[in-house]
Amino acid sequence: MVVSGDFLPFAALTLVFMETSTMNVGHALRLCRTQRNASQTDVAQKANCSVSYLSMLENNKRDPTLSTLTKIADALRVPIGVLFVLAAETKDLGSVDKRLTGALARSALASLGKDTGTITAGRHHG
Repeated sequence: MVVSGDFLPFAALTLVFMETSTMNVGHALRLCRTQRNASQTDVAQKANCSVSYLSMLENNKRDPTLSTLTKIADALRVPIGVLFVLAAETKDLGSVDKRLTGALARSALASLGKDTGTITAGRHHG
């Protein structure tokens, strides 16, 4: 795949990632939550789900619906596409250029650290 200065939009990559056989959504959720310095309680309240359910998701013991993932992503202030990028397993990316996916993952992680409105102690600062 050749990309000339532009990255594929997250929506296009999301379709690729959703077709993969395995995704580590739990890892991506935990990574984003910890990068945001948010507790499971904070995120669960904002996403309108239970702490135990969020814990099961983070431990890959449940498969969330897209609707649930969207609510959690919104609670974390993370685009859903970023979750899919971080959740994708390298072996399942098929023909997607590994340099591109690596750059997207690094960019996604960097963007989590740049947010000025972090969630801490149940409050949104920003």
